[in-house]
Amino acid sequence: MISAADTQTVHQLLGRIVYFHALFIEPELRPGPWPEAGPACCNHDVAALSPRRTVDELLPDSAWATLGDIAATLPDYHRPCPRAAGTCCATCYIATASAAVAAGWVQTEWRACRRTDEPEKLLRVCGTAAAVRLGRVFAAQHETPCPTLDGFAEVLTMREVLPGPEELPLTGELLALWADPTVTTRQPVASWLNHCTGLDDVRRVLDTRRTDT
Repeated sequence: MISAADTQTVHQLLGRIVYFHALFIEPELRPGPWPEAGPACCNHDVAALSPRRTVDELLPDSAWATLGDIAATLPDYHRPCPRAAGTCCATCYIATASAAVAAGWVQTEWRACRRTDEPEKLLRVCGTAAAVRLGRVFAAQHETPCPTLDGFAEVLTMREVLPGPEELPLTGELLALWADPTVTTRQPVASWLNHCTGLDDVRRVLDTRRTDT
């Protein structure tokens, strides 16, 4: 369980995700297919031993629900439970949506930087890191642990390849702020992003910084 003050910080960080997605990511998105189904959540897995608290229980009127809305705009990366229903495990839902957000942001920033190679490994690692980091905060806030988080954590073996704010500012900041938001300084890692109005601005700042070093 996290404190009321930490809950406020969590809500501020969720708001920052929504703001950055609307400002930087959505204008750059390309039409994509309907999302493909992913693995069953722990409430709908045939091996499930006991039901976990559900989407319908925990997400109505919750700031966390915005992650699902954002993930829905990223069908190339969103892999929801095949049942995709209100009876899904809420923690699985948040972890899966978080993975889609991070992967979608990586790909969008990569294109904005005019990189021609494919960041497949980076998409996977960043998505997994986001699933673990945001999922654990959600689970702690709502006291709803979930075995899916353990599965994500087991495959997250390459933490050193996570991008920093100077490489992929949006994704790097996202991962840094959610590593442990309960001890964050409550200041954005890359505050200069607050003065940008689009990914073209972000790219120009990065280019300038690389030229100056």
